[in-house]
Amino acid sequence: MTLIRWTPMWDPFEDMDSWGMPALRQLNGFVPSLDIYQDENNVVVEAPLAGVKPENVDIAIENDVLTIQGKSEKKSEVDDKNYYKKEVRYGSFHRSVALPANVKGDQAEAVYEDGILKITIPKEEKARPKTVKVEIKKKNDPKPPLN
Repeated sequence: MTLIRWTPMWDPFEDMDSWGMPALRQLNGFVPSLDIYQDENNVVVEAPLAGVKPENVDIAIENDVLTIQGKSEKKSEVDDKNYYKKEVRYGSFHRSVALPANVKGDQAEAVYEDGILKITIPKEEKARPKTVKVEIKKKNDPKPPLN
């Protein structure tokens, strides 16, 4: 029996290129990491997308769910490199995440600077609570006459 060392970040597609299945490798792509935080007025999402051109990134917000998708392209004339380890990912990516607050998705702004995509989304204004006064009656009080 062969033992396989457990690796928490193991990629089952890592060796597919050596198996002669490069097309399946492209299906794997990568998943960008996200930092999500909020202040009083906005939800902010930051994603490191080094090497990805901003024109290759699409952002959508629907029902308070943010979707970031795109692709990174590798333009290299030499594909026959003798890699010792290959961890840099190329290909398409897709990430959807539920936002922690109700947002105004149509007012979102995105900035790409130094390889970091920063999306700022204004929060919906909170609905004001309606105050209703509750009248308390004692059990022995007669009911008021109906008009």
